[in-house]
Amino acid sequence: MSGEMIAFSVLAFVAILGGIIMLNVKKVMHMMVALVFTFLSIAGIYVLLHAEFVAVVQVLIYSGAVTILMIFGIMLTKHNDEHENRGSTLKRMGLLTSVIAFGVVMYLLVRDFPVFEQATTLQEKNTEQIGVLIYSHYVIPFELTSILLLVALVGAIILTKKDDEEDNRDE
Repeated sequence: MSGEMIAFSVLAFVAILGGIIMLNVKKVMHMMVALVFTFLSIAGIYVLLHAEFVAVVQVLIYSGAVTILMIFGIMLTKHNDEHENRGSTLKRMGLLTSVIAFGVVMYLLVRDFPVFEQATTLQEKNTEQIGVLIYSHYVIPFELTSILLLVALVGAIILTKKDDEEDNRDE
């Protein structure tokens, strides 16, 4: 068994374990921590695939920005997780059975896949090629995306201010 296979197995196990933990914990902040572990382990899998740019984007965007946005959303909506019903033992057993069945099906599908054959040559300097492509051929869609994100941010701020003003009037 090679080092890459061991690293992949550990990262895949952490990703799956993070998903299972996220489904089974009661507190929303604990769910977010499990989600971060899942995102980080997926970034590690991208590194094993020699997709360094995608791995860095995974860490920056998903593990950082999306998780922080979710936490802010939870805090702004005044989420109260003490009154949530997590389900019966029957529901938990169904979840465990589904996870095990999914794992078995994935194993049976992947078991004969030729993973350890000779690797083909990978793209050299893939991050540089992505940057050149974005800033030469796709500069207009890139800038339009940044404008769209800015408009969404301003809209979210305006909606939050309106909610705060309505709450102050009610008091």
